[in-house]
Amino acid sequence: MIIGAHSIIYSKEPDADRAFLRDVLKLPNVDVGGGWLIFGLPPAEVAVHPGDKNNVHEFYLMVDDVETLIAEMKKRNIACGPVHNQGWGLLTQITLPGGGKLGVYQSRHARPKAMSVKKTAAKKR
Repeated sequence: MIIGAHSIIYSKEPDADRAFLRDVLKLPNVDVGGGWLIFGLPPAEVAVHPGDKNNVHEFYLMVDDVETLIAEMKKRNIACGPVHNQGWGLLTQITLPGGGKLGVYQSRHARPKAMSVKKTAAKKR
């Protein structure tokens, strides 16, 4: 039934942010036409948190070592926010070339196994 997840980052400078994801974070990608890149991501997880309203979503990248990520971004003159210990993980933000912020955290909670996709579901595409 479910074969993956598609996340969207809205940006005032989409070409610059796409280049960042491609060239700095080295995410695999495909050009679906006109330089419109779709990026592959590692296994993901989703959580449902209580909130005052619906249709509010957040997107974070996860790393094994947030300090190593920050050091690597510093070498490339890419700003990262301070690290906040949230209990469940260590959280920072990368400033994207388009001016947006991308949350990144080092998990301290248990991680679920990645969902596997049955071959029959992949064939139907």
